[in-house]
Amino acid sequence: MLVVLKRAGALLIALSCVFVANISAQKIVPGAHQTEQYIPQLLGKRVGIFANHTATIGNTHLVDSLQKLGIRITKIFGPEHGFRGNADAGEKVDTYTDAATGIPVISLYGKKRKPSGDDLADVDVLIFDIQDVGVRFYTFISSLEEFIESAAEFNKPLLVLDRPNPNGFYVDGPVLDTAFRSFVGMQPVPVVYGMTMGEYALMLLGERWLRMPLEHYNTLRMQVVKCSGYTHTSKYQLPIKPSPNLPTAGSIYWYPSTCFFEGTSLSEGRGTDFPFQVFGHPSLPNTLYKFTPTSRDGAKTPKLMNQTCYGWLVMGSENKSFSRNKHAIQLKFVLEAYKLFPNKDSFFLHPRSKKPTDYFFNKLAGYDMMSEIVAGKSEDEIKAGWQPKLTAFKAIRKKYLLYPDFE
Repeated sequence: MLVVLKRAGALLIALSCVFVANISAQKIVPGAHQTEQYIPQLLGKRVGIFANHTATIGNTHLVDSLQKLGIRITKIFGPEHGFRGNADAGEKVDTYTDAATGIPVISLYGKKRKPSGDDLADVDVLIFDIQDVGVRFYTFISSLEEFIESAAEFNKPLLVLDRPNPNGFYVDGPVLDTAFRSFVGMQPVPVVYGMTMGEYALMLLGERWLRMPLEHYNTLRMQVVKCSGYTHTSKYQLPIKPSPNLPTAGSIYWYPSTCFFEGTSLSEGRGTDFPFQVFGHPSLPNTLYKFTPTSRDGAKTPKLMNQTCYGWLVMGSENKSFSRNKHAIQLKFVLEAYKLFPNKDSFFLHPRSKKPTDYFFNKLAGYDMMSEIVAGKSEDEIKAGWQPKLTAFKAIRKKYLLYPDFE
């Protein structure tokens, strides 16, 4: 153990110098970089890490950094898009051995969504480190929720290495009605909830929203390793794209507004150079912006592949649309697309059941927003209906913030 401690200490000093050099210019330092706060808890332990390609310290993956520090990693868990972050949205990933490290990778976005007792038999401590974008239907907060439940069930200490939220500077959107609960929305939070992963984890525990016995709340050992230099007024630029179809800050800013198109017949821009910043359909007026989705990495079979579509390109307009004086989800494009769409009955993707709770559009919205659009409600009328629950959520959110707020 003494040899391990000396080796880890020397490497920790060396790595810290590199990390400080890499991050000093951006001032905001993610939790993973605060190695002095959590490395002592990992020495001599068998560690399981739930992470993807965004879990880095500087330019080095967390797994590689910890191995260099003499930490024994026995298991890796991977979320949607896989541990290396190159799988398509919704693509199921099988369990495999990571070629670079030789460590078994258990997919939690395939046959199962949470670790089993067998998965954790050779693990003493768990780590969660995944970059979020602060949007309810971005499934990593659902993965976090179920990972916490497993940590509690099998009595494993859990470290949440916090990262800044690039959409953490506002709160907006409908609060989910739990009748519409799914993996793209599990808790009564708005589309944009304005919290980091660490803050969100504290809220799950504090509000008793997790699906586990009361005694597990009392015995769970969870620690959030905070970021430094971050506040909820920060406009944090991600050093790595968080998933294949969110390649730029613009796509991340527009995602809360344009992901609703995933529940419609329109292309949401997958298979183009501007996913979630371009959207349209072949049947819309040909005077609109023209584009054609094609097969490519991260979008092997995009919606309307190889079909000429007409619609809108919002790339480059995010600075005006998301000015510091007005942060809000925009419904105008969905409403205009529905207005112009010639066959209204095929605008929304229909489930077999035709139940409002089963429409994917409504699952994204978290309530039956589809019926409001069909009824011809305006954006202002729709948003007015969000406000009572949104106000109540903001009061809950305040209790769990770890960083200075925007208001």
